[in-house]
Amino acid sequence: MIVDRPRVVFSALRGNSGKTFLTVGVGACLTLRGKALSPFKKGPDYIDAAWLEMATGHPCYNLDLFLMGREGMLSSFITRVQHADGALVEGNRGLFDGMDREGNYSTAELAKLLQAPVIMVVDCSMATRTIAATILGCQLFDPKVAIKGVILNRIGGPRHEAVIRTAIEDRCGVPVLGALPRIQEKIFPERHMGLVPPREHPGARRAIEEAARIVDGHIDVDKVWEIARDAPAVDFDVSDRQQEERPICSSGRPKIGFIRDSAFWFYYPDNLEVLEQLGASLVACSALDDKELPPVDALYIGGGFPESHAAALAANTDFRKSLREAVEAGLPVYAECGGLMYLGKELLVEEKVFPMTGVFPFRFVLGKRPHGHGYTILDVDAPNPYFPIGETLHGHEFHYSHIPEWEEGPFTLVFKVKRGQGIHGGRDGLLYKNVLATYSHVHASGTKGWAKTLLEKAFCYERNKLLEQAWSVSGAPVVTEISRTSRHSVSPGLMGLYQ
Repeated sequence: MIVDRPRVVFSALRGNSGKTFLTVGVGACLTLRGKALSPFKKGPDYIDAAWLEMATGHPCYNLDLFLMGREGMLSSFITRVQHADGALVEGNRGLFDGMDREGNYSTAELAKLLQAPVIMVVDCSMATRTIAATILGCQLFDPKVAIKGVILNRIGGPRHEAVIRTAIEDRCGVPVLGALPRIQEKIFPERHMGLVPPREHPGARRAIEEAARIVDGHIDVDKVWEIARDAPAVDFDVSDRQQEERPICSSGRPKIGFIRDSAFWFYYPDNLEVLEQLGASLVACSALDDKELPPVDALYIGGGFPESHAAALAANTDFRKSLREAVEAGLPVYAECGGLMYLGKELLVEEKVFPMTGVFPFRFVLGKRPHGHGYTILDVDAPNPYFPIGETLHGHEFHYSHIPEWEEGPFTLVFKVKRGQGIHGGRDGLLYKNVLATYSHVHASGTKGWAKTLLEKAFCYERNKLLEQAWSVSGAPVVTEISRTSRHSVSPGLMGLYQ
């Protein structure tokens, strides 16, 4: 498919160089100029993506070759950008940094794949002409990466800027698009996992407006857009254009709930959208505000910051009780990271103990440093409702919590951890009844069967309820047990109920 849309990638020499501030500021400026942008975040990050979404007014999608695979990532990009005026992509870490020695999953490889120009954001603290030498090194390191501009960050004054600007433009042959001074105030405050999410920042909108004001006053935003417009038309060869998104039912949409509030909001937009495209009716609920779990046929609990809302989660005893009762009744539940912690017995935060749902009998303890951080590779080696034995999952984990005291019980761990930390003893994937909870986040574009199987479990659960209702009227015996080890396609007879 041919894509002929403006697009640009913001990258840097390392993390914490100011990429997010610049990308958010440029995105807000271009949006104020009337551009309908499709923002993207390279890598698995949720928080930066949330800021980009607020800045542009459009959902921010992740682009991650490891999590999504080439086909899934390109399909997602093509789908979003063809309906926008252009794409704004924020890279992660340094330009050539990735999880392997060859940099196959780096921002540079992403830029080459998208044939998108790159604008480098450079922290100029305590350096002058060496900045030009470094940019030249990036150009020579891989000439196929189209570095088309540089933005100077944390400039000390006019002379500092002039020396660096002259060196870059003379030696590297690329324009300096502007220079930001050192900003003393933390417009986007940080904490242990990066920026404070906009959901928890009372002045988030004002922070974006301030970023836009600073960027507009120091950066040639029109030149940035001109560089984006110079991106060539590309005929992307994508043979597997989201085949999984075809609806598997024409009516009778099962209800799949997902907890979305300030405590749980780590959801890749693609994951929710593919569930809807397959035929699910999504039902948002809140573990903070709702009195009980709404009537649903399956539940998806994403990650987030339950530790920051532990007191409020603990105080909502009715919701916790209704969720635990639904689990005991066989409700299919898929939980990731923060969702896993919420399904535990207790959460220990700064020496205070907060009761959680108690689905699993574990106390999760928050530490001062990450207990698991980075990409994960998991082998499915035990029966479970969601993945076949032998499948390998690519995921990502970033958690400060762990289980200090393990105990045996009516549950199993169904994943072998080949890369990453996991839950316990080199394993992940806690299974109890129809609940599967893991520290790893997965992306639907790279984990093809996940959404389809969650929907199938919802179908089966809904069918059980219909049978219970029918048999309770007729007085016939009720047989509703659905094996948690099965993973079959929805049968023709079952499909007939919804078509």
